[in-house]
Amino acid sequence: MQGGINQLNRLIFYIIDYMRKMIAIIIFILIVALLSIKQINEYERGVLFCCGKFKKMLNPGWHFVFPIFYSFRKVDVRTKTVDVPEQEAITKDNVSIRINAVLYYKIFDASKAVLAVENFNYAVSQLAQTTMRNIVGSVSLDELLTERDKLSSEICKIVDEATDPWGIKVENVELKDVALPEEMKRVIAKVAEAEREKQAVITKAAGEVEASNNLAQAAKALSAAPGALHLRTLATLNDLSSDQSNTVIFAIPVEGLEALKGIAERGKSKE
Repeated sequence: MQGGINQLNRLIFYIIDYMRKMIAIIIFILIVALLSIKQINEYERGVLFCCGKFKKMLNPGWHFVFPIFYSFRKVDVRTKTVDVPEQEAITKDNVSIRINAVLYYKIFDASKAVLAVENFNYAVSQLAQTTMRNIVGSVSLDELLTERDKLSSEICKIVDEATDPWGIKVENVELKDVALPEEMKRVIAKVAEAEREKQAVITKAAGEVEASNNLAQAAKALSAAPGALHLRTLATLNDLSSDQSNTVIFAIPVEGLEALKGIAERGKSKE
């Protein structure tokens, strides 16, 4: 009887131990399964590796990635902004300036961005800096100040072509600020002032030419109409008399002067 009880106890002990092990195995499997479930958001793409080798691309959603043999890396495919730091450059006409820019890019192939370059964000920034210095060195200061959009397009095109093997599309490049030396600022200010004075002189001269042409036409019209000069004289006297501060001493009509001139000429002819 005692032996049967001992056997029953041992059986119960074995059953309990077996259940504990099974529960531990189930818990371990559940933990591994939960850790193997990976979520990829809509704005991300996953790069899956199997034993260190590229396997495939993972689209948005839930994926089972067994942690021992498989690994993956998320890549954000939204448009990113790179602030190209301010740096010194020399223009084609040997003017030292400081310039900075901002660059916008987007990843169109996540596998290339991971496999072809170590740090694509840093690589794009360095490439943009080098390209910007080269472009600035190929143009004069006037071209740099007046053709920013054109230069930005050239930088964007060059950087975009260089980053295509990395699976990166450069969408836009904008030159933010061009800092000139103080002496160059003073020179540009003097040039601008001289240009404004030149335009003022040209405008004034054009106005004087137009005014003289109008006066010549008016004089021609008045001389062609009999009595027109006399009427103009009377109108001028009327304008002067409207202001009490003006004092008119004596006014001789133009016709009177012409008559006196005619009399004098007839007297000379008789002599």
